[in-house]
Amino acid sequence: MYVAVKGGERAIDAAHDWLARERRGPADQPALDTDQIRDQLSLGVARVMAEGSLYDPDLAALAIKQARGDLIEAIFLIRAYRTTLPRFGGSVPVDTAAMAIKRRISATFKDAPGGQVLGPTFDYTHRLLDFRLMADGALPETDAPAGQAAAAAGAAGAPAADLPAGAGAGPQAVPHILDFLGRDGMIETAAPDDTLPPDLTRAPLELPAGRPLRLQALARGDEGFLLGLAYSTQRGYARNHAFVGELRIGTVEVEMEIPELGFAIGIGEIELTECETVNQFKGSRTEPPQFTRGYGLTFGQTERKALAVALVDRALRWQELDEDDQGAPAQDTEFVLSHCDNIQATGFLEHIKLPHYVDFQAELELVRRLRAAAHKGEQP
Repeated sequence: MYVAVKGGERAIDAAHDWLARERRGPADQPALDTDQIRDQLSLGVARVMAEGSLYDPDLAALAIKQARGDLIEAIFLIRAYRTTLPRFGGSVPVDTAAMAIKRRISATFKDAPGGQVLGPTFDYTHRLLDFRLMADGALPETDAPAGQAAAAAGAAGAPAADLPAGAGAGPQAVPHILDFLGRDGMIETAAPDDTLPPDLTRAPLELPAGRPLRLQALARGDEGFLLGLAYSTQRGYARNHAFVGELRIGTVEVEMEIPELGFAIGIGEIELTECETVNQFKGSRTEPPQFTRGYGLTFGQTERKALAVALVDRALRWQELDEDDQGAPAQDTEFVLSHCDNIQATGFLEHIKLPHYVDFQAELELVRRLRAAAHKGEQP
């Protein structure tokens, strides 16, 4: 037994060395710098921060480098590191209406006040490989300076004075587009609630889960899993046809109340993606026909994730809105929340790679006895 253990340790050490060499790649190539990952693979960094529940682009870039680009492994590293951090308080709710906009679009109001800002997006690219990036990675040629190019990414027809902060105008509050529906009473309103929401990062998930807890779980849930569920709702598995009322990406200030001061002070800025969807609602005994909302809020530029969260959020509200249970997976709170966490899923999935010699020998012996009994014509 002693020899086997020592042999295993040497094999594991050798595997670690091999992993390090694979991570580094050919020594004649420059090593990846975490600054490069942070700045040039920013969408991957944003996903790691969102699903790792830790906003730190530098650490997310380090995790991606250490994980050889495996984002789920990087998320695992970030979650593990997060548990070592001291907690010194909570911030006040961020005001996304005061967001410094980098991207803001609406599929419901073409002439939204404040204008639409296309921002940096793949939406209008041709999805053709750009072989120029293999040459030198130079920026695309443009006749306009960077600031003017950003302004040109604003919506067509939006007056320059109406362009949000990220498009070249100064910082300004940009109201949510769905507020204009709210003024006419055409969309549900959420009553102010000062109840302290549960914190999923400090307490295990418990069911039944209210909407604040559901939104937390979805915000850190696996993007691919949520994308599949959201797609299923669009194909009819929960009757959840939605419009994007507004999708906005930008930075917001994080404030924290200091008891000694008696007021809140800014402690930093974070980039967020916020999505509000508009769904039709036929009404109920107490509510008139009106539109309802789905909501998603995530770290960084993660618009596919925020959109998926909003669709799944709306699907999970079927009981609250007195809608029919169609038996769709996206309507099953236990199914969604218990399986959307990719770290828990990875742990349970990958543990089967670990030695199960005794378990398998027991099952192997059972199968042999069954086969022997069947050969003799005996009942097992």
